[in-house]
Amino acid sequence: MIITDILFFLLIGVLAGWLAGKLLKRRGLGFFVNLIIGCIGAFIGGVLLEFFDITIYGLLGEFVAAVIGAVILLWLICLFMRK
Repeated sequence: MIITDILFFLLIGVLAGWLAGKLLKRRGLGFFVNLIIGCIGAFIGGVLLEFFDITIYGLLGEFVAAVIGAVILLWLICLFMRK
């Protein structure tokens, strides 16, 4: 059970990082960068949704939270990289 949870987390992280890159018009970031952005984004998204008292359910909810967090993370990275 733990192995499948980890695999789903990594899969959601990769997909969320890839989708966030596409939404922010970034070109191919690569598998590992997408994985890192997506996994950190999943944490950020989960914290933000909990802060606003929004409850998520299932894989789709986790994916949405990860994409929200990954978009915010990439936006912040782009903001600080310009300066």
